[in-house]
Amino acid sequence: MSPPNSLARLLARRAQALNRHFTAALEGSDLAVHQARVAARRLREAVPPLIEGLKHARGRCVCRKLRVVTRTLGTIRELDVALHLVDDLHDRADVPRAALAETRAQVLEDRERRCQVMTARLKKIDIEKLYGRLESVRRALLASASDRTWRVALAARLVSRARRLDHAVADAGQIYSIDALHRVRIAAKKLRYAVEIASGSGTPASPVLKALKRTQDTLGRLHDLQRLQYHVAALAASPRVHRAGIDTGRTLLARMIEDDCRRLHGRYVALLPALHDAIAVTRSDVATGVTGPRRRRLVKMSLPAYRSARGVR
Repeated sequence: MSPPNSLARLLARRAQALNRHFTAALEGSDLAVHQARVAARRLREAVPPLIEGLKHARGRCVCRKLRVVTRTLGTIRELDVALHLVDDLHDRADVPRAALAETRAQVLEDRERRCQVMTARLKKIDIEKLYGRLESVRRALLASASDRTWRVALAARLVSRARRLDHAVADAGQIYSIDALHRVRIAAKKLRYAVEIASGSGTPASPVLKALKRTQDTLGRLHDLQRLQYHVAALAASPRVHRAGIDTGRTLLARMIEDDCRRLHGRYVALLPALHDAIAVTRSDVATGVTGPRRRRLVKMSLPAYRSARGVR
């Protein structure tokens, strides 16, 4: 299968996933919220490079709508994950049950309130129209099978994403810093989705994807626990929980979560050598593989001008 055909199928699968899960997400299904958000994020990464040079694709409008979807679903997804973490902690013998129950009740209240906001915002999006525009991108990609502009654009995006992750990793170092690790997580996620596009075009990238997924999973779990810490800390401001045992249990629960965060940070540090290798391979082999050996000089000459003109982030 030619690269344009395989990438067109990749776009179609992700657009179908978004369309399939959108209605259930509106109704508050936690699984549908997750699936719709992942599909929208992957589409946001795929559309910009693939529409480069295409006519009548309406890609920028698509990206704006997808950004609204991911941001709106994101707040609900974080609360769903917090509830799953509370359920996981419930199985531990040493957990303070009363404090955990109050945390769960608070998260549920917050989710119910935010679901109303999510529903109001998503109802403003015409999902059928968005799906139709994604279909127009797919058809435009197939119609321009001889055009290689998207290859240079994708290679530029891969190099840019890899450089941003490299800087984020360097800034974070090996110190436990919530903000710095959050930036590494976001950069790793964006690079992974970009590498998935390269893989879909026929460029071998399995080892890179494996290293990025391990990093993303580790830092994702760490981020989720940090968000749960926020909800536990918020119990101190709730008047209903100031009774015997709750404050003590809240302190113990916060300490348990902090210990889990520190262990996950140690796991992330152990993954750093493989992550550095993945970044280096993306910059060299994966980006070059997208364009082909004979186009390496074209990519190198085009990257600065492309980033300046297109503002790749």
